[in-house]
Amino acid sequence: MYNSDMAVEFAPSVSKKVGERIKRTDITVDAALAEKLGKPAGRYTTVETDIIVRGDRGEYPRLVRALADVLKELKPASHKCLCAGLGNPLMTADALGSRCARRLIVTRHLAVDDSELCAITPNVLGATGIESADIVAGTAARVRPDLVVAIDSLASSATARLAAAFQFTDTGITPGSGVANHRTRLDRDTLGVPVLSIGVPLVVYASTIVAEAGGDPAAVDGLIVTPKDIDVLVDDCAEVIAAALNAVFVG
Repeated sequence: MYNSDMAVEFAPSVSKKVGERIKRTDITVDAALAEKLGKPAGRYTTVETDIIVRGDRGEYPRLVRALADVLKELKPASHKCLCAGLGNPLMTADALGSRCARRLIVTRHLAVDDSELCAITPNVLGATGIESADIVAGTAARVRPDLVVAIDSLASSATARLAAAFQFTDTGITPGSGVANHRTRLDRDTLGVPVLSIGVPLVVYASTIVAEAGGDPAAVDGLIVTPKDIDVLVDDCAEVIAAALNAVFVG
């Protein structure tokens, strides 16, 4: 029913302003609603803004603080965090996870205090022959984090949300679900620790755009598109997400 990963597009919600150009939506999907929608039960928080799309770099610190506030609320009390930058680093619209991971300040190898941050970029099944979930699970079994943070590109059913919405959820993530390429899920059941996912919609089905324009969506069924300046958008989204993660887990 929904060509979207965004909770604000399939569940009842009320937004509130948390800044001059930033709004936040908090959604709790209970078991009954989860069964109805076919989405995992849990907490979903979306921060929406046009700051990235407009390239207003002077406002980026304000956005970073808003994202960091959500992270602090959703994450459990943890000292060891493993970040997994999901997606295909060679496909721009799917490279959010890897570009974010390389901007993190990793500290696991520095015995300075009890706080540890480490990161991996498992790539995709088609490039490695190994499910991303298996790579993350194997790494988690070895480094034993208290929390896994998975970062990935998402799909939206609203063109206005492309690179303009940051979704956080404590339900984990199913890589590829927004583009009908469901892979093994990353969550507490599969990894044995809490999983917090962070994503930004960077693709939209062409059928959504055609429907918005009053055309026949069936004419472009299955076609997925992304903005022309996607390379800049992905880099900037990765920059602010990494800055928020660094602020929360590194200080």
